[in-house]
Amino acid sequence: MEWFFSVFHSVWTVLVFIIFIGIVWWAYSGKQKDRFDAAANDPINDDDSIESTKDKHDV
Repeated sequence: MEWFFSVFHSVWTVLVFIIFIGIVWWAYSGKQKDRFDAAANDPINDDDSIESTKDKHDV
């Protein structure tokens, strides 16, 4: 039974590594660049400033 856990841990490690490589591949693929650039600029393009938020909520 001990060999089962050894094999299971080995298979699990390889599976998680393959999933990790897939996520990295997806994140750095050219198809995602426009989407990630737009998400990165969302805070910059936000129209609400701190002062206008304070005025709205009377803080």
